[in-house]
Amino acid sequence: MTLNKSLAGWGLLVVLGLNLRPILSSISPLLGDIRLATGLSFQSSALLTSLPVICMGLVALVGVRVEAQLGERRGIALGLMMILLACLARWLLGQGSTLLVTALLGGAGVALIQALVPAMIKREFHHRVPVAMGVYSASLMAGGGLAALFSPLVASHFQDWQAGLGVWLLPALGALLLWAWLPLGAAKGTKEIPAFKGLRNRRAWLLALYFGLVNCGYMSLVAWLPAFYQQLGWGVLPSGSLLAFMTIFQVLAALLMPVLAQRGVDRRPLLWISLLAQAIGYLGLIIAPLQLTHVWVALCGFGLGACFALSLLLTLDHHRDPRQAGQLAAFVQGVGFLINAISPWMTGWLRQLTGNFVSAWVVLAVTAVAMLVVTRVFRPASYRTAPAL
Repeated sequence: MTLNKSLAGWGLLVVLGLNLRPILSSISPLLGDIRLATGLSFQSSALLTSLPVICMGLVALVGVRVEAQLGERRGIALGLMMILLACLARWLLGQGSTLLVTALLGGAGVALIQALVPAMIKREFHHRVPVAMGVYSASLMAGGGLAALFSPLVASHFQDWQAGLGVWLLPALGALLLWAWLPLGAAKGTKEIPAFKGLRNRRAWLLALYFGLVNCGYMSLVAWLPAFYQQLGWGVLPSGSLLAFMTIFQVLAALLMPVLAQRGVDRRPLLWISLLAQAIGYLGLIIAPLQLTHVWVALCGFGLGACFALSLLLTLDHHRDPRQAGQLAAFVQGVGFLINAISPWMTGWLRQLTGNFVSAWVVLAVTAVAMLVVTRVFRPASYRTAPAL
């Protein structure tokens, strides 16, 4: 890439990433006000997080067709427009049904962008894929943390929870204008894309299940961590700020761990460290949530931030060709996000069943430990010499 195009590429990774999580994380700090105003139950409220993630999964599964029909330019522009319209509707309309519809609309927009970005990274940053994946992942998580921090502040300033949700149309608008102005992204593809062969390949399914399970804690924490601490006596702003604090460590891990991964080809040691951090963080929330609170939240954030970037990087490692790598990444994200969608719903169901969130943290801790064991199968020799997926 030329210098200007290179700078444009890095800048766009940041801007795009920042827009991919506010549709999720702006909900949880304001959940008490939302439920009071709309009458949504705990399980219905969980759909506000689950529905966008279901969209992410379903759209990612058809990501190859999206790329072929729209191309990156139009596909990402359409995704940003859908996010913008979802946030606008949330600001103007405050019914529970509206929130559920905008969860679908915004989730589909996020899904379009997430389905197209990995192939762009593989193509535009082919010599620095781990670093580029880290910048993208860190920006994505930073957007989630900023939304958790500023949504209650905006809602408090305007004395309107709808403003706290709708204000995120502004960064979507800014990203849309920047995307239209900067010369990055492939046009609609004219070269025929080889058919994806992973549907019958056990490794493709293993990667997809692995991606879903190592990252499912993020959706549960985004949806319910503030509610967990509000149940323990914390206020709306302090509990919402915990998500922002968690995001700091997600961003640090998403930047640091891929940089370390650039030095070698075996992702397993870094994944082991990341999953261990998750497991310890969940155990802290179970055993001593009011002691060393920020330590447990930091460990969860670090582990989740690293796992997202490293598991996507592990997926891209399986193909040298950018378009084939993009197909595999779309499939992995599709199945993985459908698994992720179950997580906040499960947490809300367990909360309603047991009266607290501890049982959900137990499930997440057990999952992290199980994935520690599974990680050992991802030896570089097992996929660098394997047939194409």
